Amino acid sequence: MEVCWNYSLKYTSVAKIRAIDWSQFFAAPAGLYTLLPAIGYVAFGVANVFFFSKALNQIPASTAFAVWMGIALVGIKIVDTLVLKEPFSAWHVLYIGFILVGIVGLKRTA
Repeated sequence: MEVCWNYSLKYTSVAKIRAIDWSQFFAAPAGLYTLLPAIGYVAFGVANVFFFSKALNQIPASTAFAVWMGIALVGIKIVDTLVLKEPFSAWHVLYIGFILVGIVGLKRTA
């Protein structure tokens, strides 16, 4: 949910939402396409908080937050690389490996 929330925020444009002609909103699909990232932002944000609160019921807050953010960082980098074709190097693999080792270590000791 964190990864989806991040990308919905990236593609939400307040200027485009303000420019929507609300009187013709249902006449053309362009208005809905403009609102989809904002709707996703709200939906993924609520789901993100819900699932994070479920994680907090099982493990300590510091561990839950570190694992949650670590997984989000790795997920965002994977989407950046595979979908958005951002550059990727061996250094990225090394640092993502460090994050994953930290996640596993925190989870094993929680």
